[in-house]
Amino acid sequence: MTPGAGSGPELHVVLLGYGKGGEVFHAPLIDATPGLRLSAVVTGDPGRAAAVRARYPGTEVIADTGELWRRSGEFEIAVITTPNSTHAPLARTALKAGLAVVVDKPFAVTSADAAELADLADSLGQVLTVFQNRRWDSDFLTVWRLIDDGALGRVHRFESRFERWRPHAKDTWREQGGADEGGGILYDLGPHLIDQAVNLFGPVASVYAEVDALRGGADDDAFLALRHRGGVRSHLWMSALAAQLGPRFRALGDKGAYTVHGLDSQEARLGAGERPGGDDWGVEPEERWGLAGTDGDLHRVHSERGDYPAFYAAVREAVGEGDPLPVNLHEVVHGIAVIEAALRSVREGAVVPLD
Repeated sequence: MTPGAGSGPELHVVLLGYGKGGEVFHAPLIDATPGLRLSAVVTGDPGRAAAVRARYPGTEVIADTGELWRRSGEFEIAVITTPNSTHAPLARTALKAGLAVVVDKPFAVTSADAAELADLADSLGQVLTVFQNRRWDSDFLTVWRLIDDGALGRVHRFESRFERWRPHAKDTWREQGGADEGGGILYDLGPHLIDQAVNLFGPVASVYAEVDALRGGADDDAFLALRHRGGVRSHLWMSALAAQLGPRFRALGDKGAYTVHGLDSQEARLGAGERPGGDDWGVEPEERWGLAGTDGDLHRVHSERGDYPAFYAAVREAVGEGDPLPVNLHEVVHGIAVIEAALRSVREGAVVPLD
């Protein structure tokens, strides 16, 4: 094993799925993590299989999950990045096959499925975690630091946005499917925004939501108003039809505020084919730093270094050394319950309390 990556043998990883999630995020991060080997990718798509072989010539392509389960003893970790409705059943099968499991967000389509998976992993003594990479965004780590240091005082309102300008819906399950199969923007971007808010301010007490399908397909424009049990209110926007983008974060406190625009650059760099790591990985240029203070007295705030590679380093240590999970399941189960409450809020036109 590479020095500094622990003392155990190299862990063999099988990646289920090679769409955008598998190709852009998981495969490069796994491949770049000392102590992990991207041993196989499961895909039946000839084009994706060819892409795997071209970029990772030492990685085997397995055509279907049936063959994977017959050979499950060859791997230690299964990473699931398939369509949302398949996350829970595939994770269940992988756990029962004796594999540690990483599931892309959303962890499951229902909180009942999510809770059942968490209980199953606990009963089997298996590692099960969720790829919530946005916890390692530069801007989120900066907001976390400012709140933790008390720089903003007592925060009473938190605003968060994932907005895009994509006026024409694609003919995919993600942009045409219903909520029952995890389609739509609420299941696509909602898990990121909700997870970040819950990490900052704790469990949610109530949810009000407005969700629309403006392009004729799945829901593509949503607003969630969350009241946390501690009293903070989080306002979350996600849209595919935003011709002008709002700030990524705005946190309002009784001593000052923090506002930052744009997205962490790690996704764009991964999408461009860069290998994660290196001296400048996750470093944002000064012109992209956010502003803190009050109107008339604002200053740029040094952005924390983004660190997506930290997720799989923590997975390696959880599986190989028994260290804590990088993402705890109770937070993720709660996040899915928030999505379910949002859907109920839309149906009823009311604020929905959470137990």
